[in-house]
Amino acid sequence: MGFALRSWVEISLQQIADNFKAARELVGPEVEVMPVVKADAYRHGAVEVSRTLTREGARWLAVSNVEEGARLREAGITARILVMADFLPAERAGLLDCNLTPVIHSLGDIPEWDLLAASRGIRASYHLKIDSGMGRLGTREPADQICRVVRAATHVRLEGLMTHFASASDYLGSQTEDQSVSFERTCTEMAQRGIAPDYLHMSSTIPVAYGRTRAWKQMVRPGHAIYGYVSPVSGATSPPKLLHVKPALSWKTAILAIKDLPQGALVGYGGMYRAPHPMRIAVLAAGYADGIPHRLSNRGRVIAGGKLASIIGAVSMDLTTIDITASPELKVGDPVTLLGSEGGLTIDAQQMARTAGTISYSILCGISARVKQIYV
Repeated sequence: MGFALRSWVEISLQQIADNFKAARELVGPEVEVMPVVKADAYRHGAVEVSRTLTREGARWLAVSNVEEGARLREAGITARILVMADFLPAERAGLLDCNLTPVIHSLGDIPEWDLLAASRGIRASYHLKIDSGMGRLGTREPADQICRVVRAATHVRLEGLMTHFASASDYLGSQTEDQSVSFERTCTEMAQRGIAPDYLHMSSTIPVAYGRTRAWKQMVRPGHAIYGYVSPVSGATSPPKLLHVKPALSWKTAILAIKDLPQGALVGYGGMYRAPHPMRIAVLAAGYADGIPHRLSNRGRVIAGGKLASIIGAVSMDLTTIDITASPELKVGDPVTLLGSEGGLTIDAQQMARTAGTISYSILCGISARVKQIYV
């Protein structure tokens, strides 16, 4: 049985590859680039994206949990996979079963990882996260205590130390610099005690893109940039952007119905829009269940027939209504661009996010699984 596409994303794997190459060229051969492919590669499709990245030479990939890593292994991905936010007791065996490398966030978990590795008769690796000031995951213990616990675990190897910046885009405040100093102090004190792992890593997209080279260390973790986005930074003295990437994903939906409304007609739930004049509307086959933010109700725009068209009324679960008075040639079944370029116009995830009062990460990751992925 065939199905018509109601809402779909078109993903350029070549653009994914080009974005990865741009990051790799910027940081140079001495710095490992570990693309972040969690959340289904920000809804670009983790398996296909990971295949593309590994073909381009990516030796490491980062995911959030064991399930995401296992899915890549099942698809034949052989690169090293770092699991950044999952050391739940029920998942630990899966880390070894699928040859995944965990990030450990608490010193109490190191002996647990050691016991599991010993029970399998293997020597397993792990990375340890330092909470350098974000106040989320990571240990805050002093270096001497970290070293004692690391040395006591004889069946596992500390391969990396990492931290995560809370305010990388803020060049007005000192938090990023303070976190760098804190992390480097811990690393130095551990090295003085004879523990110097292969990888120190701190940087996601923004420190890479804006040349915070001190924070690159031996590995960087770009996520947003791989998919074509670099967020702007704040501060009168902020540095120039060095990394130039392009979005790899366009998002489209089909026109489900077209009708003409008289002046004064109400549109959608709550009648929140009243036609100010006779107008032609189109009902799109996508709504907030597909990922269109409800906050675009009466304020968002799409590209229809090569022209900007306003979202009118409430975005509902499966449907969104737009004003196509300026594009009377449109017909049922025609595609409308939610994200992407058409007719010389562009709407990207950052623009949509500003209108919706959210962030571009949320826009991309919020695209529903029922939105079909097409690779172009």
